[in-house]
Amino acid sequence: MAKGKTSVFFCQECGYESSKWMGQCPACKEWNTFVEETVDKKSISSSGKVKKESKEAQVMPLSAVKSEKQERIVTGIAEFDRVLGGGIVRGSLVLVGGDPGIGKSTLLLQVCRELSLKKVPLLYVSGEESLHQIKMRADRLGVFTDSLELLCETSLDIAKDVIQRKKPEVVVIDSIQTMYNEEISSAPGSVSQVRETTGVLMQLAKTLGISIFIVGHVTKDGAVAGPRTLEHMVDTVLYFEGDRYESYRILRGVKNRFGSTNEIGVFEMKAEGLVEVENPSEYMLSGKPEGASGSIVTCSIEGSRPILLEIQALVCHSFFNNPRRTANGTDYNKVNLLMAVLEKRANMSLSDCDAYVNIAGGIRMNEPAIDLGIVLAIASSKKDIIVREDTICFGEVGLSGEVRGVTMSEQRVAEAKKLGFKKCIVPKVCLTGVSHIDGIEIVGVANIKEAIEAIR
Repeated sequence: MAKGKTSVFFCQECGYESSKWMGQCPACKEWNTFVEETVDKKSISSSGKVKKESKEAQVMPLSAVKSEKQERIVTGIAEFDRVLGGGIVRGSLVLVGGDPGIGKSTLLLQVCRELSLKKVPLLYVSGEESLHQIKMRADRLGVFTDSLELLCETSLDIAKDVIQRKKPEVVVIDSIQTMYNEEISSAPGSVSQVRETTGVLMQLAKTLGISIFIVGHVTKDGAVAGPRTLEHMVDTVLYFEGDRYESYRILRGVKNRFGSTNEIGVFEMKAEGLVEVENPSEYMLSGKPEGASGSIVTCSIEGSRPILLEIQALVCHSFFNNPRRTANGTDYNKVNLLMAVLEKRANMSLSDCDAYVNIAGGIRMNEPAIDLGIVLAIASSKKDIIVREDTICFGEVGLSGEVRGVTMSEQRVAEAKKLGFKKCIVPKVCLTGVSHIDGIEIVGVANIKEAIEAIR
């Protein structure tokens, strides 16, 4: 081995570092994920401590620091700007992850199109596609201007030189797993390459004030491939979710240093690219069955946006010793817990029943406010109660069967009223905050028995 080099083992799933090979990673508990890579040794003094720079660090009191408003670049795609917190912050590093074929490259190319029409200098670095392939996608999306420049390159050093020479305002790297740093001996896409490449890009973004978007592949568990430190290094982490066979996609912000987290943007995939869905509640409720039991509408908050959802439940007698329970769009364990609460607190026999719970529209929600909707959908299907079409509910359900209050109840009721709902079942503790809203009947419930009576 070359002088100054050492062999280290990295976990490909989480980036855990070890001096020897191990069968199971002690951090993420995955098996057979360790790979051997060669890294440079740190300069260590005779005492065993890392040598420090001779230059003395400069400190500054907090009162002497001037607060400046972050300058943002508005893309013109409202859903994308909302997830980012109002636009692209100059000098930010944004990681965009998602399943293969979900539309990550299409979305970022559309962002480049909108910015190119505003004459914003752009650089699109692709390590996966040729210039001809990018041109074919661009022709489908619309007209571009010459402010967008393309570079098909996998060498980080070449891309770095081009960025420093051109100094664009926005750079797109597609993808981080294809870029390689010649100073690192490991293969492209390895833990060391991804980590070091991201570190170089972060330095470029901060020193030159360039906004850089990084496309990241995801693992089978849905997390961005590479070490978990990758998500800690960047300023914003966006996940592009949805079934590739469905037309609707959700852009979700899970980390944002310049805006709120858990903000979502909804898009529809069409032949001409991704189209914004301005009112996702109308889409989620489209096709709602009439006169059918086991269906009720609830309201969830994603970031600052209320979204109305239809929760469907089908409860039927089971012919097996172990009844089958499935959940689509929400947590499976939550459904089992709420069914146990119904059986204990509402005297509803469910131990011999199969239960299937689904959130219509292909969206996934786990907010506690949808608990009451799941409970009422299951009770409606079990007792064959047809819930009025203009009825909506929300609330958290506790293990004692109580309906607990949730945040932003006023915004939820206002959204229901805007979409034409006439009756809203809310936790009793939230009545004081929503009683002033006219044009909709508000029913406060303290427990699940009162809630079941309210839908009869």
